[in-house]
Amino acid sequence: MSVEIGRVEAIYRYPVKSMRGEPLEAAALGWHGLKGDRRLAFLRLDGSGGFPWLNASKLPDLVRFTPIGRDGDELPTRIRTPEGEEMDTFGEPLAADVGRRFGGPVKMMHLKDGIFDDASLSVITNETVNEVCSLANQHPEVRRFRPNLVIRPTRAVPFVEDEWLGGTLVFGEEADAPAISATIHDLRCVMVNIDPDSGSTKSDVLKAAARANRANAGIYATVTRIGLVVVGQKVFLQK
Repeated sequence: MSVEIGRVEAIYRYPVKSMRGEPLEAAALGWHGLKGDRRLAFLRLDGSGGFPWLNASKLPDLVRFTPIGRDGDELPTRIRTPEGEEMDTFGEPLAADVGRRFGGPVKMMHLKDGIFDDASLSVITNETVNEVCSLANQHPEVRRFRPNLVIRPTRAVPFVEDEWLGGTLVFGEEADAPAISATIHDLRCVMVNIDPDSGSTKSDVLKAAARANRANAGIYATVTRIGLVVVGQKVFLQK
């Protein structure tokens, strides 16, 4: 059975893990998520802990760095710092600047299949974003949640994504339309507490998600059929 559940409202790609994302009107959906998404990340060279990548939970200021200089789906050639200075993506000055802010040495790494925490694709509805931010007395800001795909659902209720788990989301009405399998809840962490513009942190947003839905907000998914995802596309749920 196939049921229309909404439309694609926004698409985001994050060339460098935890840095500022870029909104897109269309994106190629490949076997490892959106093409060009999270293909770069800073490796922590101190060797501590089981998670080697530097993310904004350890350095909130990372969200204020902006990858620039992309040509199509190529990697960003330069990074703009919060202060407006542009540096080569793989240059020593950038690594030194980030390492100074973090308090330990780092190195920019490129993994062709991406650097992901739990899955290669994250999906959330605008209704869920609005609900969590409202409960936290914060302005609705989807960038806090760092999704790849934002869906405007036909049913205007928050956390409807939970009902999609175990099903397949299909983008468009063509027989070979791109599709993803909704696999697990997106269990939120302190990342949602970080203001994407200032880098300041407040615990209200994560606490609101915890009260409202056990800290689940959105879902993770894996790709089952590749293709082009476009803003405005109809989204169907198959179960």
